[in-house]
Amino acid sequence: MSYNNLREFVAALEREGQLVRIAAAVDGRLELAEIAARVMKQASPEGLAGAPPHDPLNGRFGGRALLFENVHFGGQPCDMPVLVNAFGSYRRMYMALGCRDFDELAARVNALVQPRIPQGVFAKLKKLPELAHLASLTPRVRVKTAPPPCQEVTQLGDAVDLSTLPVIQCWPDDGAGHVVGEIARRYITLGCTMTKHPQTDGRNLGIYRVQLLGPRRAAMHIHPPHDGAVNFRAWAAQGRPMPAAIVFGSEPAVTYAASAPCPPGLDELLLAGFLQGRAIELAPCLTQPLEIPVQAELVIEGEVAHDEMTIEGPFGDHTGFYSAAGEFPVFRVTAVTRRRRAIYPTTVVGYPPMEDYYLGKATERIFLPALRAIVPEVEDYDLPLAGAFHNFVFVRIRKSYDGQARKVMHAIWGAGQLACSKIIVVVDESVNVHDADAVWFAVGANVDVQRDLERVSGPLDILDHAGDTIGTGSKLGIDATAKLPGEGPAREWPGQLRMAEEVRRRVDGRWEEFFGG
Repeated sequence: MSYNNLREFVAALEREGQLVRIAAAVDGRLELAEIAARVMKQASPEGLAGAPPHDPLNGRFGGRALLFENVHFGGQPCDMPVLVNAFGSYRRMYMALGCRDFDELAARVNALVQPRIPQGVFAKLKKLPELAHLASLTPRVRVKTAPPPCQEVTQLGDAVDLSTLPVIQCWPDDGAGHVVGEIARRYITLGCTMTKHPQTDGRNLGIYRVQLLGPRRAAMHIHPPHDGAVNFRAWAAQGRPMPAAIVFGSEPAVTYAASAPCPPGLDELLLAGFLQGRAIELAPCLTQPLEIPVQAELVIEGEVAHDEMTIEGPFGDHTGFYSAAGEFPVFRVTAVTRRRRAIYPTTVVGYPPMEDYYLGKATERIFLPALRAIVPEVEDYDLPLAGAFHNFVFVRIRKSYDGQARKVMHAIWGAGQLACSKIIVVVDESVNVHDADAVWFAVGANVDVQRDLERVSGPLDILDHAGDTIGTGSKLGIDATAKLPGEGPAREWPGQLRMAEEVRRRVDGRWEEFFGG
C-alpha cells in the first residue's frame, strides 16, 4: 500500500515494530546524530529474512527508525518531534514505496521506458486506458478554498526564525568554514527543494543540503551538474533570484523521487505519483510562484539569490569525509508554513552504510531498465557499499564482440549521474555483480594490467576529494571479461571450472541421503 502522508507512514512503521519513540531529552547538536548513527549500524528488525538475495549486508545494518519527541538546542526546547532513519532498511523502503521489492517497481519502469507499439486500430484502443492512467498521475493543483494541511500554521517575513526549527548539527566540524555563529553548524539534510526553470516552467525536485546562516538566511548547496543548478543559472542569467521551496515530509514516494536521478524534463512529482499509483496533490506557495505538495509537514519558502554568494561548509558527507567549504548562493527565506504538530524529518550521512544507502539501492534497482534502454547489453549492475555510489560501478554484460566492454564503459560515463563514476569494472554474465569477492576474483583472473585498463578524464562527483581539481579528474575502466581472440590474448583462453549439470542434479536429489536430512 502507499501512504497519504508522512504521519501515516510513521504509524505503519510503529505497528510493524520498525520505529522507536525516544521521550528522553536529546540535544540536536551532535547528540541526536550520534544516537542515529549508532542505530543505523545495528541489525535491521527483520535481519536476514528481510534482505534481498543480492544484499551484501545480509540485514546486519539498518536498525530502526527513530522519532525523537524531546529535542532541544543548548537547553532551548523545540516543539517538533524529529524523525530519523525512516528509510534506513530494505523493509522500510519497500513500505515507503508500497511494493514487495524493488524488482516489482523496476518491472513497471521497464514497461514505461520500453512500451510496445500497438499494431492496428483495436490494439491502439486497448492501449488508451494505460495512457489515461499515466495521464491521471500528473501532479494536480488543489482547488479547495480551505488552507491545505501544509499551511495550517504560517509565519511570514520578519516573523520567520529558522533557529526555532529542529535543524540538527551532524558532525563536529560541520559549518566550520563560517563565522556567523553556532547556527551555521546546523544543516537541513532531508528537505526536498522545489524550483522551476524561468523559460520552460519545468519543475525540479532535489535533495540538497542547506546550511543555516541566520533567522531568515541559509546557504543552498546545489551541485553544478544537477537540474536545480541548471534552473539557478537560467534565473541568474536573467538577473533575477530563483524562487524555491524546501518541502519536508510529504508522501514517502515524494522524498524518494527527490533523491532519484531523473532524466532532464521528467517531473520528479510525476515519478512519485507513478510509484505510489496516485497523483501528488499540490497547493500554491504563499510567497513564491511555486506549487508544493499539500501533504508536506513543513515548507520553507524563499528565493535563491543571484547576486549574493557565501562560504558553505565543510560538511560531514556520505563519503565518510568532510566535503570542503566552497562558495554557494544565499537562500533568503520569505515564509515558513507547516502542519499543526508537524514532524520534522532529517537524516545523518557519514561512513556507509547509513540511511542514504537504502535510498541509493532503490535507485540502483528501479533505474536498471532505464540504464538498459541506454546500454542494452547491460545485464545487471551494482553500486557497491565501498564505492559510496560514485567511486565504483560493477557491470555484468553478455559479451559478443571485441571491445564491447570498453564500449559499455564509455556509454556509462555518458549516462546521467553515472557519468561521475570513478572506477567501472565490467564482467561476464556468469559473474554475480552483487558479490564483490566474485567481481574482484574476475579482475584477478581475467585482467592483464597493460591490456585491460581504460583510463580517461572527465567529470567526477564534486565530493570526491582525491582529484586534482573539484569536479573533474581521471577515471578507470577495468575489462574483467574473458577475452575474445581479436582482443589480444596470445594464448587460448581457458574454460572455467563447472561441474556437469547432470551430476549436480543427481547430487541435489540425494543430498538428504548423504547427510541424513
